[in-house]
Amino acid sequence: MTRLILFNKPHGVLTQFTDTRSPTPRPTLSDFIDIPGVYPAGRLDRDSEGLVLLTDDGRLQARIASPRHKMEKTYLVQVEGAPDEADLAPLRDGVVLKDGPTRPARARLIAPPALWPRDPPVRSRKTVPDAWIELTLTEGRNRQVRRMTAAIGLPTLRLVRWRIGPWSLDGLEPGAWREG
Repeated sequence: MTRLILFNKPHGVLTQFTDTRSPTPRPTLSDFIDIPGVYPAGRLDRDSEGLVLLTDDGRLQARIASPRHKMEKTYLVQVEGAPDEADLAPLRDGVVLKDGPTRPARARLIAPPALWPRDPPVRSRKTVPDAWIELTLTEGRNRQVRRMTAAIGLPTLRLVRWRIGPWSLDGLEPGAWREG
């Protein structure tokens, strides 16, 4: 039977089970999940939070992670600045990054979501406004969301992956996991 684990990865946790690069151990998946034989389907930056799927099924892992399958991934993104809908048009059209153009994304302004507090908190500056965007991609390049928002002049302050395909974080607290 295929196992699928939905995990709400906290900020600062590596999306791997061991940390061999740092002389000072950093938190990894093994600090939260003790299930042999499951592996992450894709990655999520250490600075990002949210949904990570783990499975023991190599085909499912490839279907989730491979851009060839165009599985949608939805992110809640806090950006620096005060964009309007027109400012998001480049995201919808596809942004040209150093490694080539991105696929068009769905992007819309949203009200600040009711999320858990981030540890450490996002730096707040009274003179610099911020806003939230819901961004849905069908590819997953390295640090893609951060690079896309920076390319349109809206640096990312906080990034939470909320959904991958049909699976979402609904009701899952940071550091918690459940079977999917």
